[in-house]
Amino acid sequence: MPIDAVNGVTTNAMTRAFAGATDAATGASGTGATGIGATAATSGDGFAASLAGAVDGLQQLQSDSKTLALKAVTGNLDDIHDATIAATRAQVTLELVAAVRNKGVDAFNEIMRMQA
Repeated sequence: MPIDAVNGVTTNAMTRAFAGATDAATGASGTGATGIGATAATSGDGFAASLAGAVDGLQQLQSDSKTLALKAVTGNLDDIHDATIAATRAQVTLELVAAVRNKGVDAFNEIMRMQA
């Protein structure tokens, strides 16, 4: 499998996780600008659902990675590349989720420093 497939993992996995969570939170079937809805913009539920979906997606990637690593160790895995790619996907996605979390904390701290 080419290395380029690993580079696209962050975009594909996180886009699907955020899009699915946004659709579930708003009840929309599409992911256009009108699919976000006014309720998500006013209550913040859409953002919370997006983060929850991203974390759920990350947990699934980590679970798949652990399963493939166990198969590799026991000798039940046909292609070691599958385990390597799954581990890399989980690692890159974890780094992205951590970066989003850090930016959120930074934004919250910046808001708290504002004068009324």
